[in-house]
Amino acid sequence: MKVLVSPVTLKEAEIVAEAGTDILDIKNTKEGSLGAQFPWVIRDITSRFREKGIVCSATLGDLPYKPGTAALAAYGAASCGVTYIKVGLHGVKSQPEAVEVMKAVLKAAHMIDKNITIVASGYADFRRFGGLHYKAIVDATKQSGAHVAMLDTFYKDGSTVFDAMSYNELNDFTRYAHEKGLAVALAGSIRASHLESLLSIGPDIIGIRGAVCENGDRKSEIRKDLLVDFLATTKASGHSWSKAGVL
Repeated sequence: MKVLVSPVTLKEAEIVAEAGTDILDIKNTKEGSLGAQFPWVIRDITSRFREKGIVCSATLGDLPYKPGTAALAAYGAASCGVTYIKVGLHGVKSQPEAVEVMKAVLKAAHMIDKNITIVASGYADFRRFGGLHYKAIVDATKQSGAHVAMLDTFYKDGSTVFDAMSYNELNDFTRYAHEKGLAVALAGSIRASHLESLLSIGPDIIGIRGAVCENGDRKSEIRKDLLVDFLATTKASGHSWSKAGVL
């Protein structure tokens, strides 16, 4: 299980990199759960850290059903030098729509770099806004040729991924995706208290931000001491730093 941490500035990225985080995930919290960051910020961060062997990812946003827009965004993110691209499938209304968006993203990103890993993200709180069921997210990920099936939370109101879905549902999502040969990522106000359950469920990646920010507020700055403590807790909980597969 790897830890992904989401900085929004170069200053935060330096903290995340120095702490030894597995994946440095560049996003813009002002634009939502998977808010897209400006390309010049992404370029500044990847230019600083990729040569040091640090894996960088970028989010494209909580996207509507607009495959062309998604493809152009993916092309831009890929040209900035990221290794992962995360797509929030917020506005799609069906599995075929999700497949169409993800295929467009994959094709556009691979025009720049065929080794880029594509992450299809659904939302654990899908019931609150009529989003796609978690199994449809897995199926769309597989059918499109993307590599990682993910769940985050759309509403950042203090509710966690475990509030939005039960342990059994999250376990079912993870098992179902693994059976299809996909990697799995889970995020959504994850805290240190969730680590035991997450290790039991077995995602390949967990994503955090609020847990390592001042007062647990994802819109405040990342604190190095909180991040170092969180990473230490994951190791103490039996965290294994896997280098296998696409991750």
